[in-house]
Amino acid sequence: MPTPRYHYEDIVVGEKRQLGTTRVTTADIKAYARAFDPQPLHLDEEAAKHTMVGRLCASGWHSCAILMRLICDGFLLDAASLGSPGMEEIRFVKPVFPDDALSGHFTCTEKRTLASRPSVGLCRMLFEMTNGAGEVVLTWDTTQFIALRPSAAAMGTRP
Repeated sequence: MPTPRYHYEDIVVGEKRQLGTTRVTTADIKAYARAFDPQPLHLDEEAAKHTMVGRLCASGWHSCAILMRLICDGFLLDAASLGSPGMEEIRFVKPVFPDDALSGHFTCTEKRTLASRPSVGLCRMLFEMTNGAGEVVLTWDTTQFIALRPSAAAMGTRP
């Protein structure tokens, strides 16, 4: 495996980091819905017209999967990530529609090293996904385990 580019020391509380952009298509929405969330508002344009949303939209879980891909490509696959103990909160703020250009970013809201494992940091992060109009469509409040650089961890440094 390649050496991670981002370690705990590289995460700055309050700094906003961009994750990239992708576009969701009608075909993407329907394929995900057929496989995982076969509700009419995700599968059928005509049926979706009679819902609260009023048109075909992505499943909230599909939106989460899209954001996860942005997180992986824009950060995690190049980070010393050690996993996550879980999510604090997920909010489906606005529907995701066909042809939406979706962008992701995150902000670290707090961080600390673990007393029991000084080579491991715990970062609380707010991940957000926006549509092409810049409106937030999805938020995640979560924590992430991220390793310290081996040199800092070996010296017992606690940034």
